[in-house]
Amino acid sequence: MELGTKIFEPERYTYNDYKLWEGNWELVNGYPYAMSPSPKRMHQWFNTAFATEVRIFLKLKKIQCKCDVYTELDWIVNDNTVVKPDCLVVCGDFKEDYLTFPPQLILEVSSHSTRLRDRNTKFALYEMYGVKYYLIADCDTKKVDVFELIDNKYKQTDTKEFSITNTCSFHLDAQALFA
Repeated sequence: MELGTKIFEPERYTYNDYKLWEGNWELVNGYPYAMSPSPKRMHQWFNTAFATEVRIFLKLKKIQCKCDVYTELDWIVNDNTVVKPDCLVVCGDFKEDYLTFPPQLILEVSSHSTRLRDRNTKFALYEMYGVKYYLIADCDTKKVDVFELIDNKYKQTDTKEFSITNTCSFHLDAQALFA
């Protein structure tokens, strides 16, 4: 075989590999993404403000909603994909310290280094696996894009009413959090 005739393909990893790694990582289709350094101050502020507002709404509707909000919880999509969204709304009972099913809502607070992945790779992944709402907040432009899964495709919307289950909904103007 001649030198240079083989096409280089980066090594791919699995969830079992991921469990052994130190630090903050995501794994998408077998490819690792380092999640460091930690997010900037505005990123963390927006994520916390969003999670707090959602938690208040869910707490008020505790009887109808068996949902809660989490930040940076691992979602094991399959054996070669593990993502750690900035914020997730999860409904139903689960005992593990990670998810093995899609959450109802995901917020990603986009930064310069994650913008492409948030708007392409994760957008397609969350759409494919049926995440009902996907919000992308951009702290640089102070803009929040809201996507709702309609007929298995994300449609951009300006909704402020999130019906996350048949019995659970909440009202939140995510864009107003930047004010």
